Amino acid sequence: MADSGVNPTAAALLGLLHEGPMTGGQLMAAAERKLAPYWSMTRSQVYRELPVLAERGLVRLGKPGPRSSQPYAITAAGKRMFSRWLAEDPGRDTIRNPIALRIAFGGLHSANQLRNLQASANEYHTEALARVREQVKNAKKEGDNFDASALEFAVAYHKAALSWLKTAPVG
Repeated sequence: MADSGVNPTAAALLGLLHEGPMTGGQLMAAAERKLAPYWSMTRSQVYRELPVLAERGLVRLGKPGPRSSQPYAITAAGKRMFSRWLAEDPGRDTIRNPIALRIAFGGLHSANQLRNLQASANEYHTEALARVREQVKNAKKEGDNFDASALEFAVAYHKAALSWLKTAPVG
């Protein structure tokens, strides 16, 4: 956990709540829309963090809506905590690539398994690259240079993955 006492998932939720009050489901949709190309969050992480943030006074609960949905809004304390988190050293990247992990054990795969792995990974990264390029275009059109820049990271990642896949031994 960072010096601010906020983990990256909690910080991402606080950042998203700067857009206005949202339910857990709306936060998941916002995270998927804005962060998914370069940062993953699961529904269980979101719903685990929200009560903790509320208990700490960083978010407040609104009035229950349909199907007992509970909107959350960031508090002044939450905004201060988020600002502290932004000012901290981000730490080092953690790389967890399931394809690279499987290639590392390629000698234990059949040639057919490796070819299927490569084909599947190529398809995924090609489709993801097209989607994120569209997101970059839209972010630039909307004048959100910060979002566009973060999304450019995802563009470079998918390009690098496709380039690496061409050289990975698969048979």
